Amino acid sequence: MARLEITGVSKQFDTTTAVADFTLEVDNGELVCLLGPSGSGKSTLLRMVGGFERPTAGSIRIDGEEIIHLPPEKRPTGMVFQSHALWTHMNVFKNIAFGLRLHHAPRDEIRRRVEAVLELVGLTGYASRLTHQLSGGQQQRVALARSLVLEPKILLLDEPFASLDQHLRERLREDVRDIQQRLGITTLFVTHGQDEALAMADRIVVMRDGRVEQVGPPSEVYRAPATPFVAGFIGQMNLLEGIIDTQVFACPGLAARIPIADGPATLAVRPEALGLSPAQGQGMGIIHRAVDYGSHVMIDVELPDGHRVKSMMPESDAWTAGRPVDFNVGTILAYRDNVLIYRGAQVEEQSRPAGRRAVRSNA
Repeated sequence: MARLEITGVSKQFDTTTAVADFTLEVDNGELVCLLGPSGSGKSTLLRMVGGFERPTAGSIRIDGEEIIHLPPEKRPTGMVFQSHALWTHMNVFKNIAFGLRLHHAPRDEIRRRVEAVLELVGLTGYASRLTHQLSGGQQQRVALARSLVLEPKILLLDEPFASLDQHLRERLREDVRDIQQRLGITTLFVTHGQDEALAMADRIVVMRDGRVEQVGPPSEVYRAPATPFVAGFIGQMNLLEGIIDTQVFACPGLAARIPIADGPATLAVRPEALGLSPAQGQGMGIIHRAVDYGSHVMIDVELPDGHRVKSMMPESDAWTAGRPVDFNVGTILAYRDNVLIYRGAQVEEQSRPAGRRAVRSNA
C-alpha cells in the first residue's frame, strides 16, 4: 500500500490552464474518484501522476518521495487507459508479461505472476487467446491485469469503462472495486459517470475548469453538495433561483421557510425529495410528462410560470399528463454566493407571488 500526495499542482498549455493549484492526499488503500465534465482537467491530472504530462508547478509524492522527475516506466504507478492499449499481435499472456520482461524478471517468476493475476481478474484459461478474440470487457480485464502484474503502489484508471455497454460497465466496476479492496491498492480513478463515482469511490473529487469544487465521501457529495454546480452535476436536481423575503423563498404554488437572512438565493430540491399528490382543484402544477422506468416514475411538472421541475415517484396510474398536482417537499438546499448555507426540510405551501425568480431543472 502507498500514500499519494499532490500539492499545488498546475498545468498550463500555452495560454490555457488545464489544472490550477490542485491539492489532494490519497490514503493507503483508498479509492478516490476524479469526477467532472469534459475539459475539467481530471485526465490531465491523472496523466501528471502517471508521468505522461509534466506539471507546470507543484509537487507529486508517493510515500514521501518526489516523483515528478521520473519517467512513466520508473514510477511506482500502473495506468489503465480507456482504449485498453493492448498489442494485437500478442496473446493475452505476452501482453500481461511485457512489462515484467522489460524489468528482466526470471521466466518462472513471470509465469507465476501472470497466472496469478489472470486468476485475480477472472481470465484463467485465456492466456493463449489473441486480444481480438476477446470481448470488450475481457480486453479491459487484460489491461487491468497488465498493470496489476507489476505490483504498482498506485493504480491509475482513466475512464476504463467508457467504451463498454451499460450492463458490462456495471458488472466490471463491481469486479474492479472487489479486486482493489482485496489487494488494498491505492487507486485514483477518472470518470465523468456519476454512477461509477457513487458506486466505487471512498471519496469523490468534483472538478470544474481545472479546480476542485468539492471533496468528500459519496454520501456527502450527493446529499450536501457544496455548490450549485455540484448539486446540478451529481445526480438529478431541480434548481430554483430567486429572493428570500422575510425568511421565505417563494415560487408559484410553493414556499420554503428558510431560517437565513433575506436576499438572493438558489434552492435545490432532488426529484426524490419532491413528492406529489393529486390535486382536487387547480393544483400547484400540471403534469407535463411521466416516464416509467420500472423501479420509479420520473414526472415532469409544469409550474404556473411555465417552467418545469422533476419529481420521482412510485409507479401509479395517477401520474398522467395534464393532471393537476400538489407538492410535498422534503429536504431542500439553499445556496448564496455559490456556497451551501442551509440544508433542511421545513416547507410550507403558499400562493404568494414570487419576487424576481426563474425556475430551471438540471434533472
